Parts: sequence; structure tokens; C-alpha cells
Amino acid sequence: MKVLIVEDETIAYEYLTELIGRVDPEIEIVAVTESISQTTKWLSTHLAPDLIFMDIHLSDGSAFSPFDLVTVETPIIFTTAYDEYAINAFKVNSIDYLLKPVEEGDLRKAIGKFRKLTFPERNHYLEQQAQTNYSGNYFRKLLVAHRDNLIPIDVEHIVYFYTSDHQTSICLTDGRQFTYNKTLDSIIQNLDPAMFFRANKQFIVSKQHVTNITIWFDRRLLITLQTDTPERIYVSKNRSTEFKEWMMGGNPIKI
Repeated sequence: MKVLIVEDETIAYEYLTELIGRVDPEIEIVAVTESISQTTKWLSTHLAPDLIFMDIHLSDGSAFSPFDLVTVETPIIFTTAYDEYAINAFKVNSIDYLLKPVEEGDLRKAIGKFRKLTFPERNHYLEQQAQTNYSGNYFRKLLVAHRDNLIPIDVEHIVYFYTSDHQTSICLTDGRQFTYNKTLDSIIQNLDPAMFFRANKQFIVSKQHVTNITIWFDRRLLITLQTDTPERIYVSKNRSTEFKEWMMGGNPIKI
């Protein structure tokens, strides 16, 4: 069995490598990647391993980010310092998870669980993994790193995306806000255009959370959402017709 380890802490991946060797000496560790960029490049240029051990939070962002860039057709066992309550939110999308420091018995059980999967069961798991973030060609769920947690967010709970000083934030219906390490340009490409609109350079707004539209004196539109925003949201007069058509059910052209 060929295994890829995704881990940015030297002590952690050396310990896991040693532990895997004790549990099953026949397992071949084909590579260890330490970042999103390394993992993406490796998966793009090598045959898929049989199994991936993946820490969910890397130095350059969420370990789920490579899934946005390449097709990952390999079952995953997460290794994480996060507690069980944080992990439960995405446990369904992994073969298993291991809390750090990894115990030999837990590792043995996780590998045994993987080995017991039948071929149809593995295919079913991979189908679920591929569909976790997407609905058709668009995201229906995001995974956002926040402190010592990875928060799963349904896009229907997002009121707006906002960017300022090269930092993007997400605001939810309950008022919570999270930093998100993507630009609005990349985000809008993965959102359903029937649900989200790029209002201007600072905002992407959700249709279902628009509460009021005011025609401004210069024919711009002032958009009010159900939660407070860090600044007023204006749609230029050149795009006001497009926005109104979108609100009535049409799909706008992405910008």
C-alpha cells in the first residue's frame, strides 16, 4: 500500500512515519508534503497513492484547498490536534481521523478500517468526497480555518463576502464573521450565479439576504442586507439593470 503524508510539522510527520512502520512495515510512504502548493503539485504529477494521511491545517492554509485545484481520488485519514467535537463536522468525508499525538492503537484501527473497505464502498466514499463542496459546478459548502477549528459553512448561510486590505471575510446570517484565504475573483467563479452577485470590487452578496434596494440620486443602487456591513454596498448605474434582472431570477454575467 502506497501512502502520502500531508503534514507541515517535522516532528509530527517523523513520528507518524515511525508509527506507520511499526503498525505495518509493508506500507510504503511515497512522499511527505508540507504545504498546499507542494501537495497540489505532487498530486498533479504523480500517480494517486492508495491512502493519504492529512493534517487539516497547514502553514499556508486549509488542507482542503488542494481539492479546489486538483481532483483527489484517494481516501483520506485526517490527523489533527483538534478535539472530537470540531472533527465531527467533517468526519463523514474521511475514512477516519486521528487525534494528535497519534496513538498506535488508533492508527492500527484506522488502517484496518481502510483495508476492510470493499471496492464498491471505496468508490461510494470517493463519490461523497467529490460532492462534499460542490453542487453541480458550484460550491454548496465551504471549509474555513478559524483559530484551532475548521468550520464547515453552508453557502445558504452566507450573507456576503467582503474584501479590504487584501483580506477577504465571510459574514453569516447569525452575525459571525470569518477570514477566508481566497480573493473575490476566485470565489465568485465557484458560486451559483443564481444565488450570488458580485456587486462591486468589495462585495459579493447573496440574493436571499437582500432586504432592500434604494435607487440613489446618481442612478446607482444602494443594497441593504439583513446584517450590518462594514461599508455601504453600491451597484453602479451601468450594472443596475443586470442586478435587478438577477434579483428577479435571471443569472448575471460574472465579472
